[in-house]
Amino acid sequence: MLLPEIKEREYRFKLALRMGLPIFGLVFALIIHTFISSQENLDTSFYIGSIVVLAFSIYFIFHLIYSGFDTKITDIISKVFTRDYLYKYLKKELDSNKDYTLILISCDNINEINNRYGIKSGDKVLCEIPIWINTYLKGKGIFNFPIGHIKGGDFIIGLKGKSSEYRTILELMSLKSDELKIDDIEVIISSAINDTSFSNDLEYMIENLFELQDLNKNQKKFLNENKDINPNELESYVINAIKQKSFIVMNQDVFNKDRRVAIKEYFVKLKASNSKDIHQKSYMKILDKLRLMPEYDYMVLEKSIQNYNADDDIFAINISPTSIRNYTFLTKVKELLLNNKHIKNKVMFILYEKEYYSHLDRYNEILKSLRLLGVKIVIDKVGANHASFVYMRELEVDVIRMDGVYTKEIDKSKYKNILDGFILMAKANDIKIWMKMIENEESYNKIKNLNIDYFQGKYLAPLEKIYEN
Repeated sequence: MLLPEIKEREYRFKLALRMGLPIFGLVFALIIHTFISSQENLDTSFYIGSIVVLAFSIYFIFHLIYSGFDTKITDIISKVFTRDYLYKYLKKELDSNKDYTLILISCDNINEINNRYGIKSGDKVLCEIPIWINTYLKGKGIFNFPIGHIKGGDFIIGLKGKSSEYRTILELMSLKSDELKIDDIEVIISSAINDTSFSNDLEYMIENLFELQDLNKNQKKFLNENKDINPNELESYVINAIKQKSFIVMNQDVFNKDRRVAIKEYFVKLKASNSKDIHQKSYMKILDKLRLMPEYDYMVLEKSIQNYNADDDIFAINISPTSIRNYTFLTKVKELLLNNKHIKNKVMFILYEKEYYSHLDRYNEILKSLRLLGVKIVIDKVGANHASFVYMRELEVDVIRMDGVYTKEIDKSKYKNILDGFILMAKANDIKIWMKMIENEESYNKIKNLNIDYFQGKYLAPLEKIYEN
């Protein structure tokens, strides 16, 4: 048992004892008074009954105290519903309301507030945000709605009706949040909304809210390519596709400075049992959730190697860093590489993750062991987040692929200057540069004048199907 649990038991016992003493005293005084005043008329049943009443009162008080602690309705910091209670509440609401809307409101910079201004300031922000939300919605005629703290700076609101009824209100609230400051601390708010037209499953609805929020942050419109597939069915399709190894592989040529093909990048779609293709952005989150990512990565790598000809160009495939750091997966991959020596120096692993892995020494050793087997390592979306920069600086890699924004915004001096800095750092460390998403001749002409090694995009080469099972 952990120390907090031990201390919790001690606290409950002492509290129950303090609350029970007056009742114990009252019962005891009543028994003594009865015994003194009516001693001659008392029989054995009185003594037995007194003991039973006393024992029952002790048990009842302790039971109330302990069960009371187990049921927590409000979060101690934000004063809104706890996650567990909110889930129970919303599940009842979804059962009793055909049309129901969920709204996600997040404080995106809560970690920065905790680090810069202190945890107490962060706690105050978490307490004030629900008050601000409540005040705003009251002004719009919305009262007594459930709101709960999910994690970090994330809050979920439940409202009866369709999302179309609240979308404008949410957009106005998001605009108003630009002015939100708590004790002169700037609070950055983001949001997302969905309703039961997406799913009646609470967990799927909440997961979808976070996906929508990510898309909104990147100023992209939400395009659900599998909108006709129920989320429960989508999971089943993904699981079955992995079991049956049913997928499509497409590739796209990547060119060097001489406009010759240097690399072929592979892209994968899973095939559902209903004959629909499941696109990567739809199934990657499911693979992570179901812990199927290593199995998926190995399946794709194995099939790519089986179909590889010795005269082919280098092929590059996306591999999840979490799979790379999985001992079982890593062992199987090394065995696969050793048994297929014709692909040595012919395969690239493209790695990307938003949050960097703190045990960089271990990560570096893993990558070194793969490089010794002839695997070239590519860090993707460099310049998009802190993790990619740390990896470029700390890990031994062969290639960095710049985030697509540097191609799109090549005309802007700020992006051009940052790109020049990355190119300078890469060349100083003997790392090659790969630019993607080149969609037109103008972009290509501007990029080819830079010290870039690899070029990729629809302007240069289309996607081609190379395998289907």
